[in-house]
Amino acid sequence: MRVLLRIVLDCSPDAAWDAIRDPRVFAAVSAPLLSFESLEAGGFPDRWDAGDHPVRVRAAGLVPMGEQVIGISFPELPGVRAMRDTGRALSGPLRVVSRWQHTLTVAPAPGGRTLYRDRLVIGAGALTPLLWLVFWAFWQWRAIGMRRLAPTWGRAGHPGR
Repeated sequence: MRVLLRIVLDCSPDAAWDAIRDPRVFAAVSAPLLSFESLEAGGFPDRWDAGDHPVRVRAAGLVPMGEQVIGISFPELPGVRAMRDTGRALSGPLRVVSRWQHTLTVAPAPGGRTLYRDRLVIGAGALTPLLWLVFWAFWQWRAIGMRRLAPTWGRAGHPGR
């Protein structure tokens, strides 16, 4: 099943591209529903780079959800800049998810703004419809955070600088 998000952000495409590659933005738009702790030596990188990034996940900052790998790649797609996560859960309740493909894209929109598209494809057998509902709600939360933060992106000292 798919969760799709299509919003226009009040920032330049360059600022949005920098932001989606910034683990601080990832954390900011996920909080407080989910929190992520890097399991990499030295913590999160300054920018997501291609490869596997192991994390520990907690719901509401308290409830252990297990460990997962965020598997980053940068596919070439026509007319957009794209980042894709094809990670997987290593432990905990999210291990029921057997398919995970999360693709984020940015493209220019009128007025110097950004068209942001976010597509999640998930599979979890018979649990897929229930998980789809949970992820759909979480994606709406992320959209609220992105709209709120986007005007600050590109400014020194703010996530996605």
